[in-house]
Amino acid sequence: MADTKHTTKTYTLPSGDKMPAIGLGTWQSPKNQTSAAVKAALEAGYRYIDTAFAYGNESEVGEGVRASGVPREQIWITTKLDNPWHKRVAEGIDASLKNLGMEYVDLYLMHWPSSTRPDDLKKHYDDWNFIDTWREMQKLLDTGKVRNIGVSNFGITNLEKLLNDPSCRIKPSVNQIELHPNNPSPKLVAYCKEKDIHCTGYSCLGSTNSPLYKDSTLLEIAEKKGKTPQQCLLQWGIQNGWDVIPKSVTKERIEGNFALDGWALTDEELTKLSNLKDRFKVCGDGWLPVKVFFGDDE
Repeated sequence: MADTKHTTKTYTLPSGDKMPAIGLGTWQSPKNQTSAAVKAALEAGYRYIDTAFAYGNESEVGEGVRASGVPREQIWITTKLDNPWHKRVAEGIDASLKNLGMEYVDLYLMHWPSSTRPDDLKKHYDDWNFIDTWREMQKLLDTGKVRNIGVSNFGITNLEKLLNDPSCRIKPSVNQIELHPNNPSPKLVAYCKEKDIHCTGYSCLGSTNSPLYKDSTLLEIAEKKGKTPQQCLLQWGIQNGWDVIPKSVTKERIEGNFALDGWALTDEELTKLSNLKDRFKVCGDGWLPVKVFFGDDE
């Protein structure tokens, strides 16, 4: 069997930096529980925390990191530029660093390919789009404030637009996208691999009340392995080549999600999970002023 030390597995980005295979997600983590969750994760062995300006909990993430006693340089921190800040990229990273109480982040992502007007969140700028935003994000690499830059929620259509633009000197290192067996996005994952863009899977557990947890195939595999469905979903992601960022604020679940060493899914089990028929998306684009998902990921 291949190496099954999944919690220390890393993926090497074009910069040479090594991104851990599993981190703690903090989307929808309440502010008053985030610091304790981050501390619990770091104490359990996690070395990667994912947050975003839009989550409103960067400050609590920073508190949890400091409370853990784990040196900053041993932890991978990802945060994201919020949509209404697209014209203010330099100010955006400064705001996030101030919230985090840190001098740099390991990865800074454009959260969505939507340059939303701050004065009206239902409207998109007429004179600015994500290509302009990326042009500004590339400049951050010379500041020492970010080690790597990437995107999130980009499908093939928007990646093609970005990569083919003459202003795109540096490719995104990472594309953070929704990835679970009910939204496996094989075409998008293959496209990113071909372009040497690493994928991070968000909503990797299918989110709260996911229909995944009623899926007989997943439940059978979990029972056979003597593992939780959540653990099997995380292994499915890591063994398919992307990192996963399960969100929890419960100490027991945080620790359970990290119990991935010493076992693996078989090729047959991976294939079964990759071929579930149901489709379910946690994050749509109906709330944005522009469409960003075009059904080009399957």
